[in-house]
Amino acid sequence: MFDIQEELKKLPAKPGVYLMHNAKDEIIYVGKARILKNRVRQYFQSSYNKSVKIQHMVSHIAYFEYIITDSELEALVLECNLIKEHRPHYNTMLKDDKSYPYIRVTVQEDYPRILFCRQVKRDKSKYFGPYTSAGAVKDTIELMRKVYKIRSCSRSLPKEIGKGRPCLYHQINQCDAPCQNYISREEYRKYVDKALKFLNGDEKEIINNLEDKMKKAAAELEFEQAAEYRDLIENVKRIGEKQKINDTGGDDRDIIALAKAGDEAVVAIFFIRSGKLLGRDHFHMTGIGDSEKQEILTDFIKQFYVGTPFIPKEILTQEDVLDKEILEKWLSDKRGSKVNFAMPKRGSKHQMMELARKNAQNVLIQDSEKLKREEHRTIGAVHELEQLLGIENLNRMEAFDISNTNGYENVASMVVFEKGKAKRSDYRKFKIRTVAGPDDYRCMEEALERRFSHGIREQKEREEKGQDISFGSFTRFPDILMMDGGKGQVNIAVKVLEKMGLNIPVCGMVKDDFHRTRGLYYQNEIIDFPKNSEAFRMVTRLQDEAHRFAITYHKALRGKEQVHSVLDDIKGIGPARRKSLMKYFKDIGKIKEASVEELCKADGITEKTAEEIYRFFHTATSKKNGDVV
Repeated sequence: MFDIQEELKKLPAKPGVYLMHNAKDEIIYVGKARILKNRVRQYFQSSYNKSVKIQHMVSHIAYFEYIITDSELEALVLECNLIKEHRPHYNTMLKDDKSYPYIRVTVQEDYPRILFCRQVKRDKSKYFGPYTSAGAVKDTIELMRKVYKIRSCSRSLPKEIGKGRPCLYHQINQCDAPCQNYISREEYRKYVDKALKFLNGDEKEIINNLEDKMKKAAAELEFEQAAEYRDLIENVKRIGEKQKINDTGGDDRDIIALAKAGDEAVVAIFFIRSGKLLGRDHFHMTGIGDSEKQEILTDFIKQFYVGTPFIPKEILTQEDVLDKEILEKWLSDKRGSKVNFAMPKRGSKHQMMELARKNAQNVLIQDSEKLKREEHRTIGAVHELEQLLGIENLNRMEAFDISNTNGYENVASMVVFEKGKAKRSDYRKFKIRTVAGPDDYRCMEEALERRFSHGIREQKEREEKGQDISFGSFTRFPDILMMDGGKGQVNIAVKVLEKMGLNIPVCGMVKDDFHRTRGLYYQNEIIDFPKNSEAFRMVTRLQDEAHRFAITYHKALRGKEQVHSVLDDIKGIGPARRKSLMKYFKDIGKIKEASVEELCKADGITEKTAEEIYRFFHTATSKKNGDVV
């Protein structure tokens, strides 16, 4: 038994990371400390002013562990990595874990390439980004190929010059084929330099150049070519237009602002590169509780930059961040040069910050409106159903369905809706053991008995161990049972529940002649409800989901059985050899096509057995084709 008070006495006065666990051995919180002894003890001191969120977290701590580090900086890096790996429930989490695309120009090569990538390496290449759209990156690379004919291939030049033939891009006039020495290194590098100027935000030269070519083509009556140049000019302007918002300086910086309402927060980030707004994005933060804006921004920075390959020299934030010096040291080490945090209060930088804040606020408002619509669709539907049936608190619904093929491979599905939404983690499936042949009533009876007897047994076991019964796999019982069918299925469910001593309402989902949801069978009468009501739509979703889940499981079992039955008909093939064959060949078709020598490569398959397998499939094929064997 873990004695928290005793373990607190053993904590060292050193920097490190601490991990809080609940009774299920889940990591529920990760934090760092300059002095572990002082920081961890604070959580368990009544005098320490804890937020509601932290109080709730502490109430779930079963035990803790810690990792000692050499410095607070090392603790910060470890904390960031552990949060990213475990995503603890009580840490403020970055909901969207994105990796951004970049444009990479391999200027260190004799014949540089222009490439799409998601990682920035210290390889002397020039990187442009991050872009928030992969499509924008691909469009830009395609434009550079069309205008400057810069290669994207993997050929090692000049080593491979003259080897092989020019690729497709040369044939469609998007590469000057330096691989064939059709262009000198000096001339090629001139085009690369022009491309770099465009990527740095100077589109004037490229537009002027293309306009001259367009006019010349038109003067020579080459109207089709002139139209191509016109389209290229439009593409250049479109790509350049996305970077029109200018900062005062020509530096790289990120601008981070946040909007918060209740338990919801949105962080907006602007990527300024060479003084131009290259892209913008927003992120939802979950589990914020009553955290202050400073804490939320600090948590965002830790999680965002741990996986971001490019760090700008300046990061502007709406609020001062916590642990500013240690964060600057960490990011400076990642960047390889000094990184500064600043909170602008006036001037153009402050204006950009306000723009980012308004973006975050706008997303938060849109999310709030979307949430209201979703609540009407889900919780509103539950309230409608409660009024229709005269039952309160129908938070958890379980629906059951049976699937088979003429009684072959009987299976049952159990799907769960909570507050009107599917809770897939609680779905369960049952392979029917006691029923042979098509008997849906007996199949349903077995599935229900197994579901509730398992739940009762698990509840008892967890209570004896002093564990929370809500964490069991079958321990949470429904507020209502929804049966796929009418009176017959409902009566089966009532019979099982009475036998188990459970008082749970049972409702049948009645279908029309076209197998569509029509109404509900409850307390010996059929209740029709409006087809345009949210309750009707929810019941239809529930019924369709139960049917889908049962059918999917049945098909999986049937397909598995069909594969196995074919191999089982072969002399000398038992479970072990069957498993070995499937592991090596992956599917039955490849086994059929394999030669004797290939079959012998599977573990446990002798030459004699391989000949038996080969003979089985090829004799069958010959007979099918009418050959004499």
